[in-house]
Amino acid sequence: MTAQQLKWLSYLTCMIMFLALMGGAVVTKTGSGLECGNEWPLCNGKLVPAYTLGSLIEYTHRLFSGLAGLASLASMYAFWRYARERRDLLTYAFMTLLFVIVQGGMGALAVVKSQSAAVMALHMGFSLIAFASSLMLALGSKRRFEDERSVVVPPVGRLVSRGFRNLVWITTIYSYIVVYIGAYVSHTDSRGGCSGWPLCNGEWIPELTGGVGIVFAHRIAAAILFILIAILGHLAFWRYKEHRELRSLGVTAVLLCLMQVLSGAAVVYTLDNDRLYIFAALAHILLIAGLFGVLCYLSVRVWQLSRRG
Repeated sequence: MTAQQLKWLSYLTCMIMFLALMGGAVVTKTGSGLECGNEWPLCNGKLVPAYTLGSLIEYTHRLFSGLAGLASLASMYAFWRYARERRDLLTYAFMTLLFVIVQGGMGALAVVKSQSAAVMALHMGFSLIAFASSLMLALGSKRRFEDERSVVVPPVGRLVSRGFRNLVWITTIYSYIVVYIGAYVSHTDSRGGCSGWPLCNGEWIPELTGGVGIVFAHRIAAAILFILIAILGHLAFWRYKEHRELRSLGVTAVLLCLMQVLSGAAVVYTLDNDRLYIFAALAHILLIAGLFGVLCYLSVRVWQLSRRG
């Protein structure tokens, strides 16, 4: 396979992973997780489920999860066979396949046997890592293809400082913690704990009991994440002007985080409107998925650019 074919395969894998992630979010937000009963891979004892909205949602998610597994397996083989010298791309492909298998197994266990909210939140976390890995594979493949087509070698520019590299790494790890807390809010059905935004029940610091404490902790964690990403984006844009890729990733992270904050506010204000709420909640999940993927790829790039001599 040519570099261009590998690039398009990585794009396809990333798109299918995105659809699988979105399907999982729809299942969670519509409460369709057990519409196929406690059976897997069959749905209520049938290969093709009955024509009900809940079973179609759950079964469609299973279908895209299966396709994600096949696509990640194909990518792993293709990059191992034709691009094994690019260890970074091979690592992304392996991580995509590994975490698709892990999250698929956890999803099957969740159907067969009830799981705690903490475990279900972890399932969301593994799905996020699988999507982030596929996004890193797509971005890495795009850069490789463009480098091979380029006749003029671009200047290396300054090395990335250890401080900036560590900031990116810390922000990426912390973003995963924020995502986990957000998933825990959803799986404990605590989303109504705080009414209003940015205040919680009309107070800056509410009484931290039950679901209120969980939602408030998520809000504080998200606010800290926004500050970290704002600092990261500022440094990437102004300190590393010669690294166009770092500047683009930094600006993208800031924009995604800002939209993520606004979508969180939209979730709060649409709690009483089921039709609008599902769109706000899906946007909230998909934006954080994109943000986490960008931060993961940025983490790898700053590591590579801090070692280049």
